[in-house]
Amino acid sequence: MRRRRRGAPARGRLDFRSMDDDASLDRLGSGKYLLVTTYRKNGTPVATPVWVVRDGDALGVWTVADSWKVKRVRNRADVLVGPCDVRGRPTGDQVPGTAEICDPATTARYRKLLIRKYRVVGLLTLFGSRLRRGLDGTLGIRITLTPGPPPGN
Repeated sequence: MRRRRRGAPARGRLDFRSMDDDASLDRLGSGKYLLVTTYRKNGTPVATPVWVVRDGDALGVWTVADSWKVKRVRNRADVLVGPCDVRGRPTGDQVPGTAEICDPATTARYRKLLIRKYRVVGLLTLFGSRLRRGLDGTLGIRITLTPGPPPGN
């Protein structure tokens, strides 16, 4: 059995501290789920797994317009993002970013990108959401990675 060197990431885990922004965006955008950590007004972090798409020099996520994560992003734009599984268990290190609520045109583009990436499951999910909430019931969040020290330092 091979031993990993001290300080190296565990097998299957991503170490974003050694990657440039474009590589980080590729890795995060190509994953099935993204763990977005937002902050309450008192500073308590809240992590949520969401679907993710690559949007040029940023990442795009889609969510319900009146969700708590949207309210937290409106109050405080700084977030942490990292890869995760469907249950929100991190599968790699988180990196800092800045989130912003998107306009309806960008949200519509994110819907198309989600259908292209997640195929039938994405189409059915978006269709069900449209029936339940209408087009105004969901919105996109654009996340731009920001340079900074790794979390915990």
